[in-house]
Amino acid sequence: MLTAIVLIDADVARIPEVAQQVADLEGISEVYSVTGDIDLIAIARVREHEDLARVVADHVGKVEGVKGMKTYIAFQAYSQHDLEQAFHIGLD
Repeated sequence: MLTAIVLIDADVARIPEVAQQVADLEGISEVYSVTGDIDLIAIARVREHEDLARVVADHVGKVEGVKGMKTYIAFQAYSQHDLEQAFHIGLD
């Protein structure tokens, strides 16, 4: 599984619509509106590099209101929450 963090610069007047359209894309697991130099952060989770290219370049980049993007591919997850989910086998 590949995870990518996509920093999105959006048209300020369309941030909620852009966020929802990006969130609705296959391969996008989460979208956050944030403060700072960018407007949205999207998390893409896909199986293959080709899928990542399709999601980011072909879909996110073409959402009306997306003015620019920077994409970062994650190498390693250190979140305890993610580790707990990975090792949880359904026994409560």
